[in-house]
Amino acid sequence: MLKRSLRLHYLQHVPFEGPGYIESWAMVRGHSLTATRLYAGELLPQVEQFDWLVILGGPMNVYEDNRYPWLAREKRFIGEALHGGKTVIGICLGAQLMACVLGARVTGNPCREIGWHPVEKTAQASEWPPARLLPDRFAAFHWHGDTFEIPRGAVHLARSRACENQAFSFGERAVALQFHLESTRESVEQLVQNCRGDLTEGPYIQGPAAMLADLNFFRMINERMADFLDGLASG
Repeated sequence: MLKRSLRLHYLQHVPFEGPGYIESWAMVRGHSLTATRLYAGELLPQVEQFDWLVILGGPMNVYEDNRYPWLAREKRFIGEALHGGKTVIGICLGAQLMACVLGARVTGNPCREIGWHPVEKTAQASEWPPARLLPDRFAAFHWHGDTFEIPRGAVHLARSRACENQAFSFGERAVALQFHLESTRESVEQLVQNCRGDLTEGPYIQGPAAMLADLNFFRMINERMADFLDGLASG
């Protein structure tokens, strides 16, 4: 049986934080990939024009509508996709935006979490079949200062020592990941270059050398992302 080609669309918030490994995954598997670069004023598509919506990260906060006027439009659009039967994947800021749209609070985390830190699945993760494709404990890349509450009706999927709410699913086709599995060495280099001010002293903040030292970490998280996306694509 031939696998159906999917139409992926991603929302990008800043020039230096793109889809990373997700672009390679889509290309290898024959899926199409389009984008709305919100920072450049590009228009959002109609929800009928894509199968999957991927909401990327960014340094802004979900509550900064006055500073970033497109945030209000983006939230409405995410709501349309969530309630329109689309597969929706939110990463970092994207996960926080999903939580906000679903009525949950997004606030500052007790501490910033930046660099390579382990994530572990919750007991409830088994309720959402795609989560079974991830091991019970695994390394992930992080770069965030905010966190979200788990929305009503969602399933809490993962936690870390620094941040209790690392992931949730909503329904069968939507998942929010506070952590990064799509990061590449190049994308982390861009974060270091553009967000160096975040690298203050803290118990869960690594320096650039530690973040970029081991290419095997990037290979491992990209393999995890491939397994996860393949599982979502297979239904």
